[in-house]
Amino acid sequence: MRRAPVGDIVVQKIVRPERVVSGPWLEVIASNLDYHRATFLWKCEGLPEQRLRQRPLPSSALTLLGLMRHLQGVERAWFQGALAGTAPRFFPYATYVTDAGDEWYDESDPTPATEVHEDYLRACEESRQVFARVTADPGRLVPNPMFGGTDVRFVLEHVIEEYARHVGHADLLREAIDGAAGE
Repeated sequence: MRRAPVGDIVVQKIVRPERVVSGPWLEVIASNLDYHRATFLWKCEGLPEQRLRQRPLPSSALTLLGLMRHLQGVERAWFQGALAGTAPRFFPYATYVTDAGDEWYDESDPTPATEVHEDYLRACEESRQVFARVTADPGRLVPNPMFGGTDVRFVLEHVIEEYARHVGHADLLREAIDGAAGE
């Protein structure tokens, strides 16, 4: 991937972890989550703040920085909220209410990209810290306003689905920003 001057880079060099491809199901899932987390950051690697905020596609809400804000919310909503049953501790980003009544992150939020990146890393670490506790019984049912009652396995798979979808978006955004393409 192309690099910006070192002093301006928000996400430094990312080394994606090896995935566990066989063994206990929870180890496979945990390693795949970490792989997708690192893959998302790899798509943001080496860019300065103005590139992370860039809207290279005809969308008013799709930027790499916006995806980073969204994914910290995914981590906290699903791990802290759905699985741990606690009130998620979200960073106070600016939001707006869509025509459909949903709350979404406002791309004009002035939070510096370095703070968004640090918050995203904290959200991932918080999820890793509660993982063992919330996955002790993968068949445990958890209330889910979006899908109805689901088990822990479904929630974990849904988080991977969120990452897979948004890593695809990040791949397209990154290529549109500076031509860098990955796998």
